[in-house]
Amino acid sequence: MHTQTGHAAQILAQGGDYILIVKANRPTLLRQLKDLPWNQIPLGDRTTGTGHGRGEIRRIKICGVRPGLPFPGAVQAVQVKRRRVRRTPGGRTKVTMKTVYAVTSLKPGRATPARTGELMRGHWQVEALHHVRDVTFGEDASRVRTGNAPRAMAAFRNLAIGLAGALGWTNMAEAVEHYHANPAHALQWFGLTI
Repeated sequence: MHTQTGHAAQILAQGGDYILIVKANRPTLLRQLKDLPWNQIPLGDRTTGTGHGRGEIRRIKICGVRPGLPFPGAVQAVQVKRRRVRRTPGGRTKVTMKTVYAVTSLKPGRATPARTGELMRGHWQVEALHHVRDVTFGEDASRVRTGNAPRAMAAFRNLAIGLAGALGWTNMAEAVEHYHANPAHALQWFGLTI
């Protein structure tokens, strides 16, 4: 949805830069990125991390692109390979591999491969928050659409997610269910009682 030429052109017109993930809804661009000689491009950065019961290794490669790439301002292509390892409830190990492609208007001197990877992970964190807001709170189905109400409701949802996380909840749906059934528990954190 966000990898649109209009969005990129507007970002550039306002003096900004972008890193945009290219998915299947841009088949020509995605094919061009996949067809780049990635096996000849040196590894730019490698990071490891753990969380949510899984380990992850991320490898990032970046290369310059010709002006013929059909995307406004794109000067570099990015390939991120993620390898995730997690234990299943049965004790087995499950390994998944995923390759993600992106385009960026950032020139080579503006962001190292490590910094580019950080920026992309930051984007995924925002996407994860939006996913939680939609799945847990049904944000996309909300009928609140006028004035400041949508922004206020988003702020309340973010507050609820942040508070639940600060209180140790890792599953927001369980947190919402708990506080819905026990509203006094939620109020006590604000020094209020029923």
